[in-house]
Amino acid sequence: MYSIDDANFEAKRALIRVDFNVPLNDQLQITDDTRIRAAIPTIKTILSKGGSVVLMSHLGRPKNGPESKFSLSHLIDRIAELTQAPVHFADDCVGEKAFQLSSNLKAGEILLLENLRFYPQETAGDRDFAEKLSKHGDLYVNDAFGTAHRAHASTAVIAEFFPEKKMFGYLIENELKSVDRVLKSAEQPYTAIIGGAKVSSKISIIENLMEKVDNIIIGGGMAFTFVKANGGKVGASLVEDDFLETASNIMKKAESKGVQLLIPEDAVIADAFAEDANKKECAIDQIPDGWMGLDIGFDSALAATELVRNSKTILWNGPMGVFEFSNFQAGTRSIGEACAAATIQNGAFTLVGGGDSVAAANKFGLADKLSYISTGGGALLEYLEGKELPGIEAIRS
Repeated sequence: MYSIDDANFEAKRALIRVDFNVPLNDQLQITDDTRIRAAIPTIKTILSKGGSVVLMSHLGRPKNGPESKFSLSHLIDRIAELTQAPVHFADDCVGEKAFQLSSNLKAGEILLLENLRFYPQETAGDRDFAEKLSKHGDLYVNDAFGTAHRAHASTAVIAEFFPEKKMFGYLIENELKSVDRVLKSAEQPYTAIIGGAKVSSKISIIENLMEKVDNIIIGGGMAFTFVKANGGKVGASLVEDDFLETASNIMKKAESKGVQLLIPEDAVIADAFAEDANKKECAIDQIPDGWMGLDIGFDSALAATELVRNSKTILWNGPMGVFEFSNFQAGTRSIGEACAAATIQNGAFTLVGGGDSVAAANKFGLADKLSYISTGGGALLEYLEGKELPGIEAIRS
């Protein structure tokens, strides 16, 4: 398997699968270009080595073929600005005009193909569609970690048409290096912070991490399923009754393995799911009827941050509460600040992943104080569960 650093791109076209699925506002302007910026080092390196670049990506979830609001043409100016290179656009990804443009691409130039998902063959993993796409490049580079868990034509199937000329981009290389560090070579003490709404979406991650960590901090809406499983009163808080037994089994497993499972002791509760709701603190297992927990309480935050600050490896996946509401963000903020302190003051390795955790780190101005911010989303979650990702295996095989 090649890497970008040792591949020869001179007078070659690099076909790169990127994840440019960025949010657009009503005026079809980019509101967050993080995913585009993440791919720039890969693109610039290939251009600097005498190559040209053909970019392919999806945007949104078009249902019935081409839709103007999902056109990648809205990204041209930003890509040109960030790369400082000429950017051509093909209004199709496998049409005759697209192939003419890619065939005539000069060194130092970029061609952006239209949205892959305008074709249902993309998500179906159609081999003929993948073969057509492969005609756009002399080498194939997968730099879209966010879609690596999908067996799509452009992420997994296409690699077979580049048996000796396929590689990861820098973004995926860095993702795998960072996630493998918390999965395979973590320095102890190791603390995982697992939050978010539902236990059901995090079971496999918790069970996989149970073999590796010293501490697991539980927060967010999922905490109330654990509390109820222990016989606590949770009022109108979010609970998954179908997973009470699962929560009990997780607690037993943690105890048997000597893993400290830190479940909140107190909560900030509200009489409605609203920014301006009445709020107060109480024991998390004594929430009155009609009230719901929207954040961890002061004592719980204190206990959690102490564990985090004394850790050498930290995985943060999921918020402690409804941090989008200013009245219920203190728990998540305190966890984020503890992660930053451990990283900066104690040299801990801190990996933040999952959309809400990343959003919280950005919201509180902590992103540049943490070791690594993953772009992965669903791909990261599946990798943390120990699953093989089709887009990764296609390059490694």
